[in-house]
Amino acid sequence: METVKLFDSELKLMELLWVNEPVNAKQLSVLAQEQYDWNKNTTYTVIKKLIEKEIVCREEPGFICTALVKKSDVQMAETQNLIEKLFNGSKKAFLSAFMQNEELSKEEIEELKKMIEKR
Repeated sequence: METVKLFDSELKLMELLWVNEPVNAKQLSVLAQEQYDWNKNTTYTVIKKLIEKEIVCREEPGFICTALVKKSDVQMAETQNLIEKLFNGSKKAFLSAFMQNEELSKEEIEELKKMIEKR
């Protein structure tokens, strides 16, 4: 599957879906109402777009929705897109900008060092 750009509303609905799947569209609209104050039509419109993008699968009976992509895959694609868009693809520039305003504990620093050394 090729990388697909998710708009904010699509990502919000996917967050609900990943936590609750499999879930029917009606229940998803209730969750979206509670979390985001969306009306039913908004939720169904976003579901339709996700189905068209082959991000969500609709199964019958009951309009059951399941994700066709993993959250981690979307996170990776969105992160890579951000780095490419704002930092000309430089992970170093991204981390440098992130670290300027971020306080890290010694444990977090050690954990990051270990992750870098594994690469």
